Amino acid sequence: MENKDLQIAQQATMKDITTIAKSLGLSQDDIELYGKYKAKINLDVMDKLATHDNGKVILVTAINPTPAGEGKSTTTVGLGQAFAKIGEDAIIALREPSFGPVMGIKGGAAGGGYSQVVPMEDLNLHFTGDIHAISTANNAISAIIDNHIHQGNELQIDPRRITWKRAVDMNDRALRQIVVGLGGVGNSLPREDGFNITVASEIMAVLCLASDLEDLKNRVRRIVVGYTYQRKPVTVGDLQVEGAIALILKDAIKPNLVQTLENTPALVHGGPFANIAHGCNSIIATNMGRKLAKYVITEAGFGADLGAEKFLNIKTFQAGFDPSAIVIVATIRALKMHGGVNKKELHLENVEALQQGITNLEKHIETIKTFGVPYVVAINAFTSDTETEIQALEAYLQEHNHPFSRSEVWAKGGDGAVDLAKKVLYEINTKENHFKRLYSPDDSLETKIETIAKTVYGADGVEFTTTAKRQLRQFKREGWDHLGVCMAKTQYSLSDNPKKLGRPTGFTITIRELRPSVGAGFIVALTGDVMTMPGLPKEPAALKMDITKDGEAKGLF
Repeated sequence: MENKDLQIAQQATMKDITTIAKSLGLSQDDIELYGKYKAKINLDVMDKLATHDNGKVILVTAINPTPAGEGKSTTTVGLGQAFAKIGEDAIIALREPSFGPVMGIKGGAAGGGYSQVVPMEDLNLHFTGDIHAISTANNAISAIIDNHIHQGNELQIDPRRITWKRAVDMNDRALRQIVVGLGGVGNSLPREDGFNITVASEIMAVLCLASDLEDLKNRVRRIVVGYTYQRKPVTVGDLQVEGAIALILKDAIKPNLVQTLENTPALVHGGPFANIAHGCNSIIATNMGRKLAKYVITEAGFGADLGAEKFLNIKTFQAGFDPSAIVIVATIRALKMHGGVNKKELHLENVEALQQGITNLEKHIETIKTFGVPYVVAINAFTSDTETEIQALEAYLQEHNHPFSRSEVWAKGGDGAVDLAKKVLYEINTKENHFKRLYSPDDSLETKIETIAKTVYGADGVEFTTTAKRQLRQFKREGWDHLGVCMAKTQYSLSDNPKKLGRPTGFTITIRELRPSVGAGFIVALTGDVMTMPGLPKEPAALKMDITKDGEAKGLF
């Protein structure tokens, strides 16, 4: 059976992208066309818009994801369409899909049903080539490192302590640990190496956190690629190739302009994962959106424990804005899974399991309240939800004075989120915003990590392995203690154990390793068994993909 989302997307009536640009006040000179329905926006637009007021940023987040689905991107798109329905000036800002999950089990990231960004096939395949450019920039650094060693190793780089890995935008477990340089003296020095998926590359993080091209180059210069025999850090600046890397990224740094099924403008730019990276679209796209519209509706990956935490602690700090409201997406199906129901039985009414699973939503609401930002819970409706189940969830939210709205964006598009849009605006206009981040740059790395683990995850504490303790001491000596923290943790649980659903208690978070992302401005803390190179499932989505003789895509979702 053909995928419904793809069918809907292929039947869309898209406007020429120049028309979408014009609706934002952009001229043809402000954009670079990638066909009829895609364009890049030139960075000098920010100079032209400098005197414009800044729009308000609305973040869409969710409970911990399950195989039942939450619909965070779908809600983001539907909410943006709903703002247009009620006459509000809004733009959507999303991440670009990674090719690995598209071919794997997760699928694409263009929304769903009647709340999608189009052209959906382009978006989920090569789009404008940004992620390929990031892969190339990443691997250019790897090539320069190995060539430097081969040509005499003036910097005295220790091949055993090269931390920079190669990258490819595909789930490929066979590349997690490899050996390069085999085949004799002419093929460089043999050494162990490995691949990250491109969205976990620091180049992706740097591109998404840079404020402009010059800032991008400065961030690339600071990237640590390894250590010398004397255990001193080696940077891209030491290799003198930051200019070349920035040159490779000169087009990728420009935000991409597309549209929704209802022709609402959408900026889709950058795509770091939220479980192994910081999970937010680019600062340049978000800040450009703030100049182009009164409201920017954006999302951050996975649940509030990952994407939202990083958006609020890392992105807003580096971008220089405060969020105006947060939408927390929850589904009856996912809450029942958090309450112990098997995926095959989700179609059966089970209020008891729903009430048990509500504890997961409860924790995420508590976390958002800790940040002091007005919020609304969006109940993302599925056809399998029963009225009794919906009423049980609504009764809980009413009893605890949580603003909420039933959302039907998959089936109804913008019309399905008009009530949600009005309630978000009500919260923005009537509630006080006391936004504050959870930690200060002056806090130690240990304090930052412990604050996140206890406040956001609900952990009793943190355990650092011997390796992590040694790295904490080393990073403090290097002056990296002031950087933010990017937690690499499973998305499926509040804990670092993906099997502990709901709201686990009585657990500690184990930090097994720390990785410096100095260019990005944070330290990555790896917990549990989370990997920076995913693998494909037994039956990857690629098995169902095809293309007809007329060039029509099949099997994308």
